[in-house]
Amino acid sequence: MNTSARFAAVMLFVLSLLPPTVANAAQNRCLAIADAGPPVHLAALKENEVSLTFVGHSTFLIESPAGVRIATDFTGDAGPGIVPDVVTMNHAHDSHYTDFPDPKIKHVLRGWNPEATGSPEDPAAQHNLNVKDVHVRNVPTDIRHWSGAKEVFGNSIFIFEVAGLCIAHLGHLHHQLTAQHLGWIGYIDILLVPVDGTYTLNHTSMVEVIKDLRAKLVIPMHYFSSLGLKSFVDSLSGAFEIEVHKSNQITVSDTSLPQKAKILILPGY
Repeated sequence: MNTSARFAAVMLFVLSLLPPTVANAAQNRCLAIADAGPPVHLAALKENEVSLTFVGHSTFLIESPAGVRIATDFTGDAGPGIVPDVVTMNHAHDSHYTDFPDPKIKHVLRGWNPEATGSPEDPAAQHNLNVKDVHVRNVPTDIRHWSGAKEVFGNSIFIFEVAGLCIAHLGHLHHQLTAQHLGWIGYIDILLVPVDGTYTLNHTSMVEVIKDLRAKLVIPMHYFSSLGLKSFVDSLSGAFEIEVHKSNQITVSDTSLPQKAKILILPGY
């Protein structure tokens, strides 16, 4: 199936999803970083708003009120003509990173240690970055290879604190989270979650991760077809409200978050 046909199939399914009718809290809820500077926006944002655009696969473009642009699981594309200020990457497959990021990108955050030798004693990647009104940190997790071998700390859950919101991108998560992981992650408002059900976690396990993290807004990513997305939705067993958004971009604030956990599907794949 070509790209246009795949997109059309996903869109038809997404439209059909309109419904008929743990984590330890962090000591301090996400705080905006001072010194915002003059804003340059893809979308006009208030100081308590953040913009998220689903670029595709595992890549989202996140924009802060101060105009900071972040691309997740960056492979070289963050949207037409856009050079992000910050990019994050993960190591499971080359559809989640690039060895050749644009040199104009100021901050390239790899979710693994590029100098790791494969030893369990190798240190994990550690990021703790402030850029204007954005704070970025990571929580390392393991990945498995096709051979079955484990790469310790080959993935990172990246957490973006912006506009008073906590956004977590699970990357290419391959295992459920321990109590220690949940404590490191802390409070999450918006969760970006891979739902392919095979290459990452099976749907039952991923739903448990979603429940453990208790985010109010959950946005699926990393699904390869309408059937894959439908399988994930079916696995929810009515546990969450489901909403299909009209476009691949949303603007969210602390006051617009749903009261109860919601799965929000953005067009794309």
